Amino acid sequence: MSVRAIIADDEEHIAADLRARLTALWPELEVLAIARNGIEAAEMLDAAKPDVAFLDIKMPGMTGLNVVQHLMYPCLLVFVTAYDDFAVDAFERAAIDYLVKPVSDERLAKTVDRLKHAVKHRDIPDVGALMADLRQAGSPASTWLKWIKASAGSRVHLVPIDEVCYFQATDKYTSVYTRDAHLLIRTPIKELIRQLDPDQFWQIHRATVVNAKQVDAAVAGATGQLLLKLRDRPDTLPVYRSYAPLFKQM
Repeated sequence: MSVRAIIADDEEHIAADLRARLTALWPELEVLAIARNGIEAAEMLDAAKPDVAFLDIKMPGMTGLNVVQHLMYPCLLVFVTAYDDFAVDAFERAAIDYLVKPVSDERLAKTVDRLKHAVKHRDIPDVGALMADLRQAGSPASTWLKWIKASAGSRVHLVPIDEVCYFQATDKYTSVYTRDAHLLIRTPIKELIRQLDPDQFWQIHRATVVNAKQVDAAVAGATGQLLLKLRDRPDTLPVYRSYAPLFKQM
């Protein structure tokens, strides 16, 4: 019996490794595609309606949990997380499996066995119950950055994260733009994204992350590309097409 799946993880090497190991353990499993962020994952789930989804908890655009909130059909879900204490009881109560990075061969084999049993017996968990359990159990929100140390010349500033309008990668640094300042940090933007609350900070380009609270309007440019106008800065930020669905309602 052929079973279809998607994998969603912004770390390409981890996603590729998971795909290869799943193929070896479960030849009947067809991995349709790998999503690089939560937005792509939601679109793939809606379009392809796979039987199984492996979702990273922390992804740009939307978290794995955000993706599930938009799920409109029964699907077997496996969450992948770097937080071994995050809502483990909730996952167990909701009969949803989870994998903690780095994923061992033994643990992945157990997950595959569990999925095979669920597919055979059509044991699809209640997504609504899962979300209720997760809300009760809490989330890793306390791990999101609240302040950031950024420099301007020889001076270091402690900036509340809410005051950041957007981040943008440069050659050796990441630029931090606030209402009145342009500061620098050494943290690469890919690493920084993992420390930001994805409900507030949205990746709109491989080099740009915007504070959603700062977005005043989304307009189409002369070439059709979506452009963001900000509340507290005159800058106009281009949106890469993969991230454009974030602003469909604007």
